[in-house]
Amino acid sequence: MKNRDWLKDLNPQQLAAVTHGDGPVLVVAGAGSGKTRTLAYRVAWLISQGVNPDRTLLLTFTRRAAREMLDRASSAIDDQAALARVWSGTFHAVANRLLRVYSQASGIPNDFTILDQSDAEDMLDVIRQKVTDAQKKGRFPRKGTLLSIYSRRMNSGEELEAILKKLYPWCVKWKEELKTIFKEYTALKQKRNTLDYDDLLLYWYYLLEDPKAAEQISGRFDHILVDEFQDTNKLQSDILVRMRSSIKNIMAVGDDAQSIYSFRAATVRNMLDFPKLFPGTSVVTLEQNYRSCPPVLETTNVLISQAKERFSKNLFSTRQGGERPQIITCKDELQEADMVIERVLMHYEQGIPLRKQAVLFRAGSHSASLELALIKKEIPFHKYGGLKFLEAAHIKDFVALIRILENQRDEMAWFRILQLFDGVGPATASSIFEHLKLNSFNPDSLGSAPVPKAVQLELLKLRKMLVDLLKNELDLSSQLDRIRTFYKPLLEDNYENSSPRQSDIEHLVELSGNSRSRTQFLSDLVLDPPISTSDLAGPPLRDEDYLILSTIHSAKGCEWDAVYLIHAADGCLPSDMSTESDEEIEEELRLAYVAMTRARDHLYVLWPLRFYSRPQGFSDRHVYSQKCRFFNQGVVDTMETVVLEKEGEEDCKEELKTQSDIQERLRNFWE
Repeated sequence: MKNRDWLKDLNPQQLAAVTHGDGPVLVVAGAGSGKTRTLAYRVAWLISQGVNPDRTLLLTFTRRAAREMLDRASSAIDDQAALARVWSGTFHAVANRLLRVYSQASGIPNDFTILDQSDAEDMLDVIRQKVTDAQKKGRFPRKGTLLSIYSRRMNSGEELEAILKKLYPWCVKWKEELKTIFKEYTALKQKRNTLDYDDLLLYWYYLLEDPKAAEQISGRFDHILVDEFQDTNKLQSDILVRMRSSIKNIMAVGDDAQSIYSFRAATVRNMLDFPKLFPGTSVVTLEQNYRSCPPVLETTNVLISQAKERFSKNLFSTRQGGERPQIITCKDELQEADMVIERVLMHYEQGIPLRKQAVLFRAGSHSASLELALIKKEIPFHKYGGLKFLEAAHIKDFVALIRILENQRDEMAWFRILQLFDGVGPATASSIFEHLKLNSFNPDSLGSAPVPKAVQLELLKLRKMLVDLLKNELDLSSQLDRIRTFYKPLLEDNYENSSPRQSDIEHLVELSGNSRSRTQFLSDLVLDPPISTSDLAGPPLRDEDYLILSTIHSAKGCEWDAVYLIHAADGCLPSDMSTESDEEIEEELRLAYVAMTRARDHLYVLWPLRFYSRPQGFSDRHVYSQKCRFFNQGVVDTMETVVLEKEGEEDCKEELKTQSDIQERLRNFWE
């Protein structure tokens, strides 16, 4: 135990959560209320009270979050050895670990490999080509849509027909074909000894159906702590419910007001229904906000009070002063962009760096006019988005080579690597794979594959590398160095700009330092991949300081000194695609709340009265908007109103001139 009294770091509500006794507890943590510290100190407190860390399970949504919490816990107690023994990680990572321990009970060999999203899509596409005839292919859902439908079915608990009617109505007529594809997809994964993301949770869930397995798995833990509970889906909640028979001490931490990921099958019901799912639940509410100034909290408290079903809370701050948020009415999106830039530069001159300011929007397309204006003004900016690390082609190639070493039956990995060689297309790759299959997937048989001589020479190089690495027990670093040497000429032959791509490969190899084996390395990469690649991120920024542009979904968990919420108009926020049900509208309200609670000191909400639109690409027209419905009079009364153009006011002379031009065109039409 460290000398200082670390419990004094906590406010009364945080202390109540951290020192909670036995039984389930739901911590309703308002935005900026110190959720991470509370959960981290809970882990520290349990260990300080003699709880066995080996019997403590900490579930988070990223491995980074788990590491951060354990680091925070180490600031309270001086027992790194104990903290290292805590079971921590994402739901999927913990599932992967448990399935390898209980592989016999789950019915899958413990050397299974995990498909990432792209590989799962490719496998579905292969089946799609077989199941659908040429006439259907043009209209039939593509591989990405297939995986989305499949994943939704697995995670939400909804029936396929209900999912199709609700989210993919144009696919309803293909219901039977979809069932066939998903059935074959399941069979092929089992045949190839592979699991996708959803399988990890499903196998864990079904393992708990077996009383003996459930007793062993649940019996491993005395305490379960779950972060960001509002982001869990039904399957994840069902897993916890099945484990409650042996584990009475479950702490869930989250904020129902920040549940915004229903498109990933997350449901706010898990949070709202927690006391029913876990009888005897104590509810602790964290309301002291450590981020925003009081005026921002006043506005956001009134905004979220419109939610029809929620845990009641009223965020407050001990900070003094602060500016009232502004709601700004603009003539159009061009004036909106100019206004944002004016305010950004004003705060920059006042000492707020660009990187501590953010422009938020409901959809990526909403920032188009602003981006053009920023470029014109030469203001550097970064827009959140883009491909993740493992989605880059050269990274997928390198990982595919590792996957072949780990599982010689991995069809998708073989197909990817074989087609890197000159003269090998889908047909030849398929022929080589069939040859491997006939020879029990022995890489040595590559030397006798029926292929042209030029291809044979390349296959011999591949065979030598694979056979050598499978025979010799090298450490992981040495294995990856050998793979990197083999892959380098393929990288140079297949891709432009090979230098930055080679740097990415080196970065990938460096990441292996945290892994003990190929199995762990592959699992870590798929379950918690790095964020982005150098070649996909674009050239280095000209200025180390740059303005942040982000969708609201990408901004969750972040905070800035100044926040600008643009396009606060019905049809944009709420999205016109998300107003068909009360549940959808409630989530759109929560999106507005999440955006506004990112602000520390300055908050601006901008509403353009009209938008430019080019529906056919040759004629301009205006679309007139209504203010976002969530900014009712009660919310607006807490804000400062700035009107650059009043609703309904237009330049009459401009309108009359436009009408005159039209009349003249009509007269001249017949001359």
